[in-house]
Order: sequence, then C-alpha cells, then structure tokens
Amino acid sequence: MKKLMVLLTLLLVPVFAVAAEDAIPLDHMTPDLHDKASLQRGDKYFTNYCMGCHSAKYMRYQRVAKDLGIPNELYEKNLIFTGAKIGELMDNAMSPSQATGWFGKAPPDLTLEGRLRGADWIYSYLKGFYKDDSRPRGVNNVVFPKVAMPHVLVNLQGLCAEPPRLGAKPHVDPMSGDVRGEGGCSKWAQKGSMTPQQYDQVAYDITNFLFYMGEPIKLQRERLGTYVLIFIAIFFVFAYLLNREYWKDVH
Repeated sequence: MKKLMVLLTLLLVPVFAVAAEDAIPLDHMTPDLHDKASLQRGDKYFTNYCMGCHSAKYMRYQRVAKDLGIPNELYEKNLIFTGAKIGELMDNAMSPSQATGWFGKAPPDLTLEGRLRGADWIYSYLKGFYKDDSRPRGVNNVVFPKVAMPHVLVNLQGLCAEPPRLGAKPHVDPMSGDVRGEGGCSKWAQKGSMTPQQYDQVAYDITNFLFYMGEPIKLQRERLGTYVLIFIAIFFVFAYLLNREYWKDVH
C-alpha cells in the first residue's frame, strides 16, 4: 500500500507542475498555420535573432522552405548564415562549451518548443522581459523568472522598466468609450524601434513559426483526416445497403 501511494505521488508531480505553470497570467494567441506570410516573417525573425544561440536541429532548411513556399535559392541567399546547404539541419555554429561559458547553460534547441511550452507561453515570454539590475544580463522575465537569456529583441520592443502585466483582459468603458485594463508595459526603461502593436505582431509571428516547427505535418494530417472521414461516410452507405440486402429475407 505504501509503495502504491509513493507511485501515485510521483505520477501526480507533473500534473502539479503544469498547474503551477498555468497559474502564471499569459497573453493568448491562436496559431494560424495557414498564414504563410506570418510563418515567413517568423522564420526571418527566428533566423536573425534566435539562431545565433539556439538551434532547430530536428528540422531541415529545405523542409521549411518547401512548406513556407520560399524558393530554395532565395532561402539559401537570405536565411542561411552558417554556410550550410539547403538540405542540412538547422543547426548553429555555437558549441555547447562556449554557450555554457557565456550563459551558464547551453541554450536549448527550439524545434519542439511549441509543443513543449504551448503558444500562449512562448508569446507571453517574448513580451515578458523587463529591466532588472540584479540579474547578470540586466533583464528578467515575468514568465520565466531569473532567466539567463538576454533580451535579444530589445531594439525592436524596447525594455520595460517594471514587470509588464500579462493576461489582462481589456474592456471598453461605457461612459467614455476608452479601452481600459490593457496589459503590457506601462513605463519604459528603453524605447524600441516598434510600437507595442508592431512588436506584438513580431511576437505572434515567431510563436507561429515555432508552433509550426513543433508539428510541421499538422496541416497535412488534418487534410488527410478530412479525406478519411469522407471515405468512411461513403463506405457506410455501401455497407448499410449491403447489410440490408443480406438481412431482407430474415424475419
């Protein structure tokens, strides 16, 4: 009995961990894998801002180019900076030992980050950086406290002077018509080149791309599922008619 209780406790630990993580207020976003323009922009931002440290070594450049409708020659010219060929995996040139020395821990591979964290978490994380002089890089993150990663998109977003408020649900004041209760950053320590709305689109595009990389066959699977359901519906008609023919003389 005691061993059974220990086993049940161990099985419930991941559930409690997920519940604790879900307790963090997050901004919501809905990935759209049909939006090729968003995925292309997300690939551009990911390649330019993320792949200096992170890899996506379970994905090939050629697969991304094909899925996103980018010609191979154009992709190689503008989105491969390591000298790799179009058919190679999306790895980077940073060695784990270098990364550990610079950041204290090697940055994780991001191929499956969309499936691991979920779209809301990634989207909120990209918007959650703020100034914190107590941290080695001078920044912290409301979604990932004590984060070791610098805010690589600071020139685009800027840097919030205090923890941004995420997960807020804005509403329209009936008397004035003004939008109240908006989240985000209320005070800036550093201004970025984009407006908050423009940066929200950047965060959306990167999240959309990471969500795609986590399951690149999702659209094909959904399309195949539609065909399977149509086949089952047609087969059911013939099966029903055949069954009725077999049993019509049975009383």
